[in-house]
Amino acid sequence: MKTYTRAQLALRNGQDKDEIWVAYLSKIYDVTESKLWKNGKHYEHWAGQDLTDELPDAPHTEKVFEKFEIVGELGDSPYGKPAENKVIG
Repeated sequence: MKTYTRAQLALRNGQDKDEIWVAYLSKIYDVTESKLWKNGKHYEHWAGQDLTDELPDAPHTEKVFEKFEIVGELGDSPYGKPAENKVIG
């Protein structure tokens, strides 16, 4: 799986590039086709960043990511490699 830096992820914000990506627990998800992420914004959250610390405040669980394709790993994530992550409860 391809590894991306935070700077590379930041470009996939729906403004700088056409792709709209977000990261969660070191995995990068393509949310481009989601109408909830139109123009790179989902409520008060912006695409192109790691949303791991923001999920506890969301009205949904991490299961929301299951419907999106994983396009890579966030190489400089403080959460380690995806295989090392535990699901937050």
